[in-house]
Amino acid sequence: MQTEATAGQGIAEEISLACFDARGGPYAVDVTLVREIVRSREITPLPNAPDLIEGVVELRGGIVPVLDLNRILGGDRALVTSSSRIVVLECDGLLFGMGVDAATDVLSLDPALLEAVPELATQAGYDTVQAVVRRPGAPPVMVLALETILETVYRSARAKPGEV
Repeated sequence: MQTEATAGQGIAEEISLACFDARGGPYAVDVTLVREIVRSREITPLPNAPDLIEGVVELRGGIVPVLDLNRILGGDRALVTSSSRIVVLECDGLLFGMGVDAATDVLSLDPALLEAVPELATQAGYDTVQAVVRRPGAPPVMVLALETILETVYRSARAKPGEV
């Protein structure tokens, strides 16, 4: 996106977001954190793992833990369909997968279009979403805070059953 301020300086920097559906809505993560997106496959449960870790999958000769984004967002376990995907991410030096209902597209935009999460939500302690992108004629895209999601998984490991 080129503005008057950047004309003659080249193209303004853009960010790219990998978008996907989960729990009935559009979500995204910075594409630089995405290693790959693969078709959903059988997940092997990990005995005594935190509730938010569905299990592990073998991928390219390695073992990758898989989180269910629907459950992290407070919903029921995701149903696996032909459009279900595992988004393989690397964040804070950890490689993990996140089960989503469907991968949709890559959204490239000016970082100035990222809006803060509404103040009421942040004051109430909601920090799973770090930004919101409004799109004309479409629902807003919620940009996930992966560090917070990982912290939620860590807390779920320390919590008693039924607590998070």
